[in-house]
Parts: sequence; structure tokens; C-alpha cells
Amino acid sequence: MLKSGPERLLDAAGVSVDRMPMLHVIFDRMAAHCSENLRQLSAAPAFFSVDSIGTTRIGDALDASEGSVIIGIFNVQAWDARILIGLGHNFIFALAEALFGGDGGEAPGGDKRPLSNLEIRLAQKTFELLGSALESAFATVYAAQFKLERVETRLDFAVIAPRNTFGVNATIKLRVLGRSSGMFVLIPQTALNSVRPHLGRDLSNDMSVRDPRWTKQITNEIGRTEVIVRGVLQERHFVLGDIASLQIGHVFALQATTKTRVKLECNAQPLFWCSLGQADGVYVLRVDDFVNQEQQFIDDMIQN
Repeated sequence: MLKSGPERLLDAAGVSVDRMPMLHVIFDRMAAHCSENLRQLSAAPAFFSVDSIGTTRIGDALDASEGSVIIGIFNVQAWDARILIGLGHNFIFALAEALFGGDGGEAPGGDKRPLSNLEIRLAQKTFELLGSALESAFATVYAAQFKLERVETRLDFAVIAPRNTFGVNATIKLRVLGRSSGMFVLIPQTALNSVRPHLGRDLSNDMSVRDPRWTKQITNEIGRTEVIVRGVLQERHFVLGDIASLQIGHVFALQATTKTRVKLECNAQPLFWCSLGQADGVYVLRVDDFVNQEQQFIDDMIQN
């Protein structure tokens, strides 16, 4: 695919992440998703946070992690590109201890030893969760599927773009069991060409940035919230002297009939007018109309 002149200049010099402010929002969301997912798997409190986001040459980023990371390579078909996520060995060691019930009492293992087969399998599962979190974080900007293609323990095979090209490098920290360990996400800038206009949005002009995942969760939680409603057939007003003279056995006559409308309230707020009836031996209410809040306020003022 041929690139325009501006695109070639941008790729050659490296685009500042300041021109793509939505990247900060996206990686913050990814960290939040990761923290939530890990809390469901581990009894130990765990927290992901974005440490830094910048641009660097892909070769420099890989050389700085030589021998101490395991790499997950993801195919993003919508971008016609690949990205990678690197997990430090100490990240895997801390994660394994937390997930298998450790309390942090053991001395941390050195990050120079190779990963065991079990730790590599744990890393693969972790890559799948991270890819899902990154996919959800990007969803509000550009819908794309992040498919884990393979896992590499040698950086010689972690090839996603020429080593001298620039990429966006986001480093994320995991704090668990009193320890801090790191991971990084490396995206070639050429992969972001198709979404640069979306990443360059000015957040100051957005009233809010809605996260569909959180919106759905909040909606579901609100829908499951239990509330108490009551049906009011008739209300009578008393003075304090009337209340003081009440005795056991006193009877109050109501003016209501079977045709009197019942007011359905929740938390002392009138909601609906209902008709009273019976079904299967119990009283039932049929909603007939909404309560006019303004008229209800006027009526209450007149009665008082």
C-alpha cells in the first residue's frame, strides 16, 4: 500500500503521542479492565496502572527487554498490522504466586531464569485477557479484533515491523502482593494510520467519553437493585392532639371505595395512579397513569 507524503514524513520522524490524546484514555481503560479481570481471579488485591506512553524505535524497545520478557504477537486484521505485548518475567512470577494462593511471603524469584512450561501457559492465558482488554478499550474509537497469533520467548522472532521504524510504546505496571512488575504494549505507528483522526480527538470538546462496558455494567446493576413500593389508598391528616388521644381499638373510617385510585409510591415519591383489584385471592394494582408531579405538589400544598 502506497503512503502519502505526509504519512511518510510522520513515520520517519515519529509522531508525538501528544497528537494522539485518545491513546491515554485507551490505555487507562485497558488498565482498568485488567484490574477488574484480575480481581475476579485472585484473592490478593491487584492493580494495573499506566506508567508511561511514548514513541520509540521498535528495535530499541525490544533490545531494552532482551532476555527478561515473553512476547505475545497479535494480529489486528482491521489495521492490516501486528502489535505485540511484552510481559516481564517478574510479572509472570508475581502473577503466578497471586493466582495460586501466595501471600507474598516468599522471596521473589530472579528474572534471569527461563520460564517453566506452566508459566508459559499462564502467560498465554494472560495475553488472551490483555488482548480482550485492549480490544474493549479501543472499541469506542475503532472496532478491531486483537487475535493472539503466537507467543515467543526469543525476541529474534518477535518481528512485527522493521526494527528502525517508530512505534507507540505504553508501559503498564502491576502491583500485587506488595511487589511491582511491568509489561508493555508496542504498536507500530504505521498500524495507527487508519485511526489517527480518531486518536487525535480533543477531549476538551467531549462532554463525556462513554465506556460501553461500564455503561452496560452500571445498567445491569441498577436493573437488579431492589426497591420497595407501596400503594396508598387514602391519606388523612391529624394534629398532634389527635395522635395523643389514640387508644387501642379505635377505628378510622376511610372515604375510599373500590373505584378510588391508588397512588403507587417509591421512597415517598408518587409514581403512578393505579386501580385496585383482586386476583388469586390477593390484592393487585393495575397501573393506569403517571402521577403529574406538578399537580401533585399543588394538591399537597392546598391540603396542608
